[in-house]
Amino acid sequence: MAHHPDDIIITSASKRKIEEELIHIRSVKRPEINEAIRRAREYGDLSENFEYQAARQAQGILNGRVAELEAILDRAKIVEADMDADTVGLGATVLVYDITNEEEWELIVVDATSADPINDKISVSSPIGRAVVGKKVMEVATADTPNGIAQYKILSIRYE
Repeated sequence: MAHHPDDIIITSASKRKIEEELIHIRSVKRPEINEAIRRAREYGDLSENFEYQAARQAQGILNGRVAELEAILDRAKIVEADMDADTVGLGATVLVYDITNEEEWELIVVDATSADPINDKISVSSPIGRAVVGKKVMEVATADTPNGIAQYKILSIRYE
């Protein structure tokens, strides 16, 4: 399945989380900040008004987050965990043998919004994610990583 390089691959559960966060921002957070700005304005001199400056800064951060979430939704390609235990796909826990470093590594293939490489949650859009997706047990995945070419032999695939 071909994806545009700009696509952000997410599951419908992640999409729902993003939509819920946007609703929360629009219905709760934004009115709170607008109220804080209104209150701070009543204190008069805005140049030395810490409350006003803090509220404006919070507003800027919130608007940035809204833009980021909207951009993700704009480019989102919804992909469900395919649960086809024969091949690596979204949601798979994969035990690989790192041929270069001669060690085993267990990774979980997740969508772009859930990636957490430190905890072995590898984005399906990352070089390693793209390399292992679609592979079967005993096949070798080759990834062009920032540290050079890495090769991983797929030892097992399981879906929780």
